[in-house]
Amino acid sequence: MKKRTLALLLCAVMMLGLAACGKEPAGSGSASGDLSGDVSGAVSTPAPETVVNVMAMTGPTGVGAAKLMADSAAAGDGATYNFSVVAANDEVGAALAKGEVDIACIATPVAANLYNKTGNLTVLAVNTLGVLYIMEKGNTVTDVASLRGKTIYATGQGANPEFVLNHLLTSNGLDPATDVDIQWMTAQEVTAKMVQSTDGVCLLPVPAATALMVKDSTVREALNVGTEWDKVSQSPLVMGCAVVRNAFLQEHPELVEQFLADYEASINYMTDEANLAAGAEYVAQFGIAANAAIAAKAIPQCNLVFISGTEMRDAIQSYYEVLFEANPASIGGGIPDDGFYYIP
Repeated sequence: MKKRTLALLLCAVMMLGLAACGKEPAGSGSASGDLSGDVSGAVSTPAPETVVNVMAMTGPTGVGAAKLMADSAAAGDGATYNFSVVAANDEVGAALAKGEVDIACIATPVAANLYNKTGNLTVLAVNTLGVLYIMEKGNTVTDVASLRGKTIYATGQGANPEFVLNHLLTSNGLDPATDVDIQWMTAQEVTAKMVQSTDGVCLLPVPAATALMVKDSTVREALNVGTEWDKVSQSPLVMGCAVVRNAFLQEHPELVEQFLADYEASINYMTDEANLAAGAEYVAQFGIAANAAIAAKAIPQCNLVFISGTEMRDAIQSYYEVLFEANPASIGGGIPDDGFYYIP
């Protein structure tokens, strides 16, 4: 009797095992653990976060983003920023054209040139006003007219410095081609020339201008180019801006809005005197300036702003009108239309 009862129990266990093998819960994996089976009912993994690729430049256009870089702030919906810092406008333009960068901080004439070539970008905000200075060893330069007959070591050919300098010279009765000798070179080469000279004159933006005065105490700030610009022009000197690829703007408008909020907060932080020491460390950390000491002296001179919407459009258009009148090629042959501006 005991043997019969045991046999019946074994049969029942076997039947239950067969039933379990023959009927899997819907959407489960295979009993062997093979994950190649149907997993349609499994819990889905989160989608990869959207990475917002942002490119800034060394110098003032990169300074405003330094706090945002340091924070690695989230860009809405869990997305993050991937920052890169480069030294030349050409690098930024190439990266935008290839779609390697979504948002970039660049010189305003470069933005116009890219738009006139492709129409594939939108300007988001003005980030930098006048940051150029005429530096001198000596005391002979007192106004723009006093530059007549001088050699000027300058950086920025084909960009803001060249266009602004030419406009100032012509507005003060000087011919850039004959009344002065402008020698275009890198900021490092300008610095070397000035250190070696006894009476040199140069045009540099901050922080390069600041670094030169730190390196050679006999160099002085002769002219604030922004101040001289205001004397001959009704338009503001808007030298830097943030732009976005149109494809990215169309696909991720909420991320663009989040970037603008984060970027404005970063600029506000960097322009607050109470944050100067920390901000200078951030600028040095990301290679935007040579070191924190130079950055601390340069940041107050960087003329950082955040101007968006219709105020941005009006400021940039006025600046482009001046550049177009002087040299249409400086902005790609034409003043960009209203489609160039982000006005939500």
